[in-house]
Amino acid sequence: MRVAVVDYAGGNLASAARALEEAARLGGIDASISITDDPAELRAAGRIVLPGQGAFLDCATGLGAVPGLRDALVDATDGGTPFLGICVGMQLMADRGLEHGETRGLGWIAGEIAPMRVPGLRLPQMGWNELLFTPGAHPLTAGLQPGDHAYFVHSYALRAHAADDVIATTDYGGPVPALVARGNRAGTQFHVEKSQAVGLRILANFLLWSPAGDA
Repeated sequence: MRVAVVDYAGGNLASAARALEEAARLGGIDASISITDDPAELRAAGRIVLPGQGAFLDCATGLGAVPGLRDALVDATDGGTPFLGICVGMQLMADRGLEHGETRGLGWIAGEIAPMRVPGLRLPQMGWNELLFTPGAHPLTAGLQPGDHAYFVHSYALRAHAADDVIATTDYGGPVPALVARGNRAGTQFHVEKSQAVGLRILANFLLWSPAGDA
């Protein structure tokens, strides 16, 4: 399969591509990983990954600045191509972001990306924290156990979401959405590419994921 890592000057592209290659190798999955800003490549890909780091506004602006790239991302995923957003790439799936003003998101996941309120805890949330989920509830968590740890770096989080969209949370002054999915589109608030064995397992699960068969 061809896996397109979306290049929109949004951050950790090379590390995401390397993690996907390693996940494919460990899982015995035949996958070709490319970093691209070519809309035609997105439309032809078998999987799409949107990494992201920094501010919601900057990433949304970068995605919109490449002619045809946002439209190709929407068209491909509307057509059923499995999608994974990472960190701010996941946040862009929401209706809107409130960092540096209000910015329109992709509208794939209900809710908004808002400042975290965690009295007594530092921001950004930075470091390893546990994932809390119901085993077997979603294919992306296959092979994981509640309490497995992933690597987070963020000060904004998904708020006012639909409960069915959140398949894993973490606890940082209360529950924080950590892994979301609706249909063929999913995202991780944590950095899968920095989450070692847990992250590689999620990426391998994504490469094997057949969302049409999940219903």
